[in-house]
Amino acid sequence: MKTVTLTLTGVLLGTSALIAPSLAFAQTPAPQTAPMSPTQQTPAQQAEPEQAAELGEVVVLGRFIPEPNRESAEVAAFLTSEDLERTGDSSAASALARVTGLTVVEGRFVYVRGLGERYSSALLNGSPLPSPEPLQRVVPLDLFPSNILESVTVQKSYSVNFPGEFGGGVIDLRTIDAPTEPFFSMSASIGGDTESTGEEGLVYYGSRTDFTGFDDGTRDMPGELRAAIGTGKAINSSNFDDDVLQRIGHSLVNAPLRLLQREQNPVDFGFDLAGGLSSESSLGTLGLVAVAGYSNDWTYRSGRREEGTFSGDVLVPYVTRDFESNQNDIQLNLLGGLSLINENNELKWTNFYVRSVTKEARSEAGFDGFAGAVLRSDFTEWFERQLFSTQLAGEHDLMDQRVNISWRAAYALTTRDSPYETRFNYDADANGEFLHRTGGNRISFSELDDDVLSGGVDFSYKLPLSDYRDAVFSAGVAYSDNTRDAERRDFQFVPTASLTEDQRRSRVDYLYSDFNIGPNGIVLQEITGGAGSGAAAYEANLEVLAGYVQVDAEFMPLVRTTFGVRYEDGEQSVTSADLFGGAPPFPTTVLTEQYWLPSFTATWNFAEDQQLRVSASQTIGRPQFRELAPQSYTDPETDREFTGNPFLVDTELLNLDARYEWYFARQQYVTAGVFYKDLENPVESVISASGTGSRQQSFINAPQATVYGAEFEAKKYFEFPDSGSSFVADKRWLLQANYTWSDSEVQVDADDRVSSPAGADQDASFFIADGSRLQGHSEHVANLQMGWEDDTARSQATIIVNYVSERITARGAGNAASREPDYLQDPGVFLDFVYRKDFEYAGRDLGFALELRNLLGTEYDEYQELGNKIRVNNYKLGSGATVSLTARF
Repeated sequence: MKTVTLTLTGVLLGTSALIAPSLAFAQTPAPQTAPMSPTQQTPAQQAEPEQAAELGEVVVLGRFIPEPNRESAEVAAFLTSEDLERTGDSSAASALARVTGLTVVEGRFVYVRGLGERYSSALLNGSPLPSPEPLQRVVPLDLFPSNILESVTVQKSYSVNFPGEFGGGVIDLRTIDAPTEPFFSMSASIGGDTESTGEEGLVYYGSRTDFTGFDDGTRDMPGELRAAIGTGKAINSSNFDDDVLQRIGHSLVNAPLRLLQREQNPVDFGFDLAGGLSSESSLGTLGLVAVAGYSNDWTYRSGRREEGTFSGDVLVPYVTRDFESNQNDIQLNLLGGLSLINENNELKWTNFYVRSVTKEARSEAGFDGFAGAVLRSDFTEWFERQLFSTQLAGEHDLMDQRVNISWRAAYALTTRDSPYETRFNYDADANGEFLHRTGGNRISFSELDDDVLSGGVDFSYKLPLSDYRDAVFSAGVAYSDNTRDAERRDFQFVPTASLTEDQRRSRVDYLYSDFNIGPNGIVLQEITGGAGSGAAAYEANLEVLAGYVQVDAEFMPLVRTTFGVRYEDGEQSVTSADLFGGAPPFPTTVLTEQYWLPSFTATWNFAEDQQLRVSASQTIGRPQFRELAPQSYTDPETDREFTGNPFLVDTELLNLDARYEWYFARQQYVTAGVFYKDLENPVESVISASGTGSRQQSFINAPQATVYGAEFEAKKYFEFPDSGSSFVADKRWLLQANYTWSDSEVQVDADDRVSSPAGADQDASFFIADGSRLQGHSEHVANLQMGWEDDTARSQATIIVNYVSERITARGAGNAASREPDYLQDPGVFLDFVYRKDFEYAGRDLGFALELRNLLGTEYDEYQELGNKIRVNNYKLGSGATVSLTARF
């Protein structure tokens, strides 16, 4: 049987042969050469296209379709190591902000097509990850530095080989592999920004070794306090003698962890090391890769936070606080990988560790209309986040590579430890001087452990349909067990009698010194689990057993179809605990569900280097642990208090996608797509206000919502060899842009009911207005990259623009009759510039990089607006610059 390769013209001429049953048409899986021109063909080859009766197989060559897009049957976006290098983004989170339809919230969490992070899943080399964040089960992507990543895949249409928790998409982070050639590199960087570097910011001492990301034991819970907690009794005068309470109070570290001072912020700095090698052995190629990094950054913020109340039909500020925050972020990361690869087998063992520490000093002061006075609060905090992941994976080809078996087993553990969170409150006197408020203090210790044990195996069988077409039948099973334990202890110093005037005016470390702590002064008592703080501890678990079958084949000429179904049996539970031996304060929440989740995708390669994809699927979104847990938690980013809703249920989604792709030249393309999603019981965040004015954020299931939109992306290189200017002629110029327009609508009918956090069956319109947008959804998202590459000068420069329109951060408090407007955030426009140049010095290959961030000085702006603008959270971000030098050995 003869095989002929044709260009688009040849395909069009050959379409008349479709009526012949003996003819088959296919797209080659991985073509390596471009079609031959007539001058390259033999006379017999040139004649064959005219002999339709002898034509055996027509192969359409997608010469310029990139390998990831060719291999994937789904609507997906890919970030390569080249993309990560060009934009200079330091983490996976910041890099993903460049992808079509993606936005990044709080610099950590990725929203895909306007759907919150709860509707997307993050995988590391195909395995699920736990989260160290109290408010999220999804791991924050700022924990993954870009130097450990080989690529990032964002799959926007669902396929059944991925977990069923899929709304916006799945993000698969792939770490670097062992190289074919040995390498070693080291880099160092310094940087700063206009708001932080050199600023006289608030600090507290902490310990001598804080700069390493590890304290020297200063923040360890004192033995006296730990022993008292071990009795299972609340620490107060009813359960402990005065001398015991005095010893416990004396054991708590005082001035180093409570006293705010001012100090000039230094420059940011960091360094990275990377190396790898491979060696041939009788078993195959042995490979080793290792990466290590350290960074130390400072962020100073100064702004305003307001709360509004109704005055007639408009909102007016009722609480106005000016705040100041100084935050030191230290991150240490380590990656190590071993591999063994031969012709038919591949084994990989990958280990990743990251420790991210935030040390923050913060103060806010202003008029509180609910208290009728000017108040001040000072905070000191230390948050330790750690992630450790180990994965063993293998892939094996059998029966002349017709059978493939791939498997993976992984364990990942994250922890979040927050010792000595302190808060001290003050009242202003008639002269504007601040005095200690009686009982206005809190010292907290909290811990969170979250781990995932997971494994899976996938089987595929390749059935040849012709010389150039295969049908791949796949099946697989997966298991994951995610467990979380969280506990929080709160303490307060209470005076046994009224504080004297001198005591109220004294420095914080003087007031809470050993001299004043005792039965005749101030006494420590535990307020864990007090009114309004919910459960002090909870345990949570999500266990999922899944299996799937899938077929990927080209049954029709030029049309690749992928379809299958996934079965998931999941049980999720959240159990609150009483730390003092009593009955659990809230009943256990258990969600047990079984789902059949089908998916279908078709890719029509209707013209050379052009294809059309359509997809349909059903998926789910489970509530996150923190959304279900009835434990109070204060977010340090906003000082907003969160409490879960144990009555939430799963979200069910219908996903429809269509996308046109044209790869008109190598690494150059135009894509355009549309999508539609229908969500049943989406989870939304709502604000509630008490009579004292305190605001608490919780969660409910909205009845129904839809999301729909369109995406466009283009990438084009330009060359001007005859421009007359060597600066222009020697370079390849890049223009790359993407834009997403989307809209969403929450549907609330008159008879719709929801379960409030208190368990009450309430009118849905009390919380959500019909027709409002989904929380976190932005109507417009756009990215633009313009730059050049000069292979001769070994340089590269890129201007990067990112725009995200306003989005809802939380539902306004109130009811259907008198509702406050929703909380909105306007991310705005960010302009960055990245320049890189490689050069040689003293026989050594070096690389220089300059990164300029937020050149427009865009601010963070969260607000409410009704007649007046209430600045819920507003501060300047500043413009930043970083320079780095890399040496390659």
